[in-house]
Amino acid sequence: MKGISRRGLLASTASTFVLSGLAGGGRAIAAPAPSGNAALHADTEWRHYAADQANTRYSPLDQINAANFNDLEVAWSFKTDALGARKEYQFEATPLLIKGRLFTTAGARRDCIALDAATGELLWIHRLDEGERALNSPRQLSGHGVSYWTDGTKERILYVTIGYQLVSLDAATGQLDPEFGTNGVVDLKRDFDQEIDPVHSDVGLHSTPLVVKDLVVIGAAHTAGDVPEIRQNVKGYVRGFDVKTGRRKWIFHTIPLKGEFGYDSWIGGDADKAGNGGAWAQMSADEELGLVYIPVELPTGDETGIYRRGNALFGESLVAVDIETGVRKWHYQMVHHGLWDTDLPCAPILCDIPHNGRIVKALAQPSKQAYLYVLDRTNGKPIWPIVERKVEAGDVPGEWYSPTQPVPTKPPAYDQQGVSIDDLIDFTPELRAQAVEFVKNYKIGPLFTPPVISKPGRWGTISAPGVQGGTNWPGGSYDPETHIAYIYSKTQPSVMGIVPNTDTNVSEFAYVHGISGMAPRKMSRMGAESGGDFRPPAPPPPRPGQRPGGLPPGFLAVQGLPLIKPPYGRITAIDLSKGDIAWQVAHGETPDNIRNHPALKGLKIPRTGRPGNLGPLTTKTLVICGEAGFYTNEFGVRGAMLRAYDKATGLEKGAVYMPAPQSGSPMTYMLRGKQYIVVAIGGGNYSAELVAYRLPGKA
Repeated sequence: MKGISRRGLLASTASTFVLSGLAGGGRAIAAPAPSGNAALHADTEWRHYAADQANTRYSPLDQINAANFNDLEVAWSFKTDALGARKEYQFEATPLLIKGRLFTTAGARRDCIALDAATGELLWIHRLDEGERALNSPRQLSGHGVSYWTDGTKERILYVTIGYQLVSLDAATGQLDPEFGTNGVVDLKRDFDQEIDPVHSDVGLHSTPLVVKDLVVIGAAHTAGDVPEIRQNVKGYVRGFDVKTGRRKWIFHTIPLKGEFGYDSWIGGDADKAGNGGAWAQMSADEELGLVYIPVELPTGDETGIYRRGNALFGESLVAVDIETGVRKWHYQMVHHGLWDTDLPCAPILCDIPHNGRIVKALAQPSKQAYLYVLDRTNGKPIWPIVERKVEAGDVPGEWYSPTQPVPTKPPAYDQQGVSIDDLIDFTPELRAQAVEFVKNYKIGPLFTPPVISKPGRWGTISAPGVQGGTNWPGGSYDPETHIAYIYSKTQPSVMGIVPNTDTNVSEFAYVHGISGMAPRKMSRMGAESGGDFRPPAPPPPRPGQRPGGLPPGFLAVQGLPLIKPPYGRITAIDLSKGDIAWQVAHGETPDNIRNHPALKGLKIPRTGRPGNLGPLTTKTLVICGEAGFYTNEFGVRGAMLRAYDKATGLEKGAVYMPAPQSGSPMTYMLRGKQYIVVAIGGGNYSAELVAYRLPGKA
C-alpha cells in the first residue's frame, strides 16, 4: 500500500488500509459495514473513553451478573503485534463502540483501527508514519484511544498521533477527512502561542481528545516521570479546535501570561520561564453548563519548586473553562506549590448527588494523594469543607514552601497517607524489627512531609502515596443510581531525596527516587536552563545485614518484601450521598514473591492485592476490574484474573482467567443479544492484546 500523503519536513506518510480486498494500483477501497443487521443496529454504544463526557465508566447492562460471571468465555481476541515495527506490551486504550464497530488506537506506531465488535475482525486501519518526529516524542506507543463525533450524517474518528498531530478520519472507511486541517491533519506543534522545535520538542499526548458539541479539546503531555531536564520546557497549554475544520477556536494558558488571572500567584515572574504545566489526563465536560473540566499537572519541576515560587497557578489544579471561548470560569488548587508529583492524573467524575435535601451538580476528582475531592461543578466550591492545615517545611536551599495544604473533611482518604512505624511490614516480628531499623535512614511522617536533602543516614523522605499514586490515569467509575464511586488505588510509597549539584556554574538539584518493590533508584535533574550530566553520589555503606554492593537508597524493601504492609492494591466504594466509605477490598492476588517467600513459610496471609494502574467498570450489579501484574496459580499457570464484585457489598462474585494483566480499562456493550466485556491486556513477555468476553452460546 502506498502512502496517500507526505508531510515534507516531518517525513510523515499516511495510509488507510481496508481489509476487504485490494483495488487496482494499491488504492484503499471503502470498507463494507459489519455483516448482518444486528451489527448495524447495536443494542448499546460506548461513545466516549469512559462511557460518557462525565467519565462515569458505567453501563446499566446486567446480562453478565454474579450468577454467571464465572461462565464467561473468550468471544474473540485481537493481537496488535503487526501494528508497528515492534511489539507493544503496555496497551492502555479503551475502545469505543458505535454501530457495531469498535474503534481504538493500537500498536507501537499508534495506528487507528476499526474492528467488527461481534467477531474482532479488522475492518480498516489508518497509519501515520511520522519518522523522526515520532521517534523523539515523549509519549510513545498506542495511547488511550480515540474519540468520536457525528452530526447525524457524517461520522468522524479523531485521535492524537505519537508525534502530536490531530487526525480526523471517516468512521466508515478510515480515510482522512479532506475538510479537516491540512488533508485531515492538524499539526499541534503549530498555533501554540510559543515557538517550539517541530521535531524534537518535549510535547505529546497519551489521552484521547475530548469531543464536546462541535469542539475537540486537546491537552499536552511531556516526558513522563519526575522533573524535566530543563527549566524552560514546552508549556502545556490546552486548546479547543473546530471539529469540522480543525481551526483553532481558543487556547487556555495553564501557565498564565503576564496580565492574566493567576500570574500574580507566581513570585518574581517565575511563570515567564517555567515549562510543563500540561493537561495530560483525560478531561470531562458538561454541555448543559457549557464547561470543560481540565486537570492540570505541575509546572517544572515535580519534586523541586525553586523555579516556581508561590502557589504557581494552575499547577495541580482543576480548571473549569467555557466550552466556546476557553475562558476560565473557576479553578480549585488541590495542592499548593506541590513537591510530591501529585499531578491531577485523571478526569473528574461528573455526578448529580443528594446533599442537604437537594440534588447538587457535583464532580468527584480522584487523586494521587488518595483524596476524592468533591466540588460543586457549577462554581468549584467544596461540597464538604476542605480545610487549610499547617504542614512542615523542608530544608532544600532556595525552595519555597506553602505553610498550609487543603485537606478534605469528607470523604475520608481511600488509601494510606504518610508513613509511620505502624504502617511498616509486620508479617513477623523479625521483619517488623528490620523495617524499623531500615527507616532510621530516612525521614518519615504524615502526608505532605516534604522531600529533604539526601545525605548518609537520611537518604530522603518516604512518601505515601508515592509519585504514581494512589490513583493514576485510569481514574474511577460511578453508579448514578446509587451515587457510589468506585476507585482503584495502590499503596506503593516512594523515596524523595534532593541532591544539590556540585557544579557551581549551574543552579540545579537532582533527587534520589525509589519505589517500593520496583526500580532500586532513579536519578533525575533539572537545570536552570539546560545541558550537563548529573553524577550521582557514591552508594551508601551497606546497612546491617546487607551485603556490600547491595541495594542503593530508594529500594523500599525488607528481604525483598515491600516495606509497607498490605493491601498493595484496593478498590474502594465511596458513597457520595453521605461522603463515607461504603466498602473496601484488596484487589489482586497475592504476588508470587510474597506467597513463596521463605520468611513467610507456614503463615496464612490474606490476599494482599497488587499495585498497578487500573480502572474499574461498573454495571447494573457488578464492579469489574482486572488485576495488575502476573501471578502463578495452583496449576502452575501464569496470568491474571478479571474479577467481579457485588457493587453493593464488595463481595467477590467471580473471576475469569486472562493470560496477561489488565493494561487498559474495560468497557461493555450489548450486541446481537449478547453482552460483551472488552479489555486491553499485556505486560511482561505477553504482547498487547484486546480480549472480548461473553457468555457461552451463539451471538
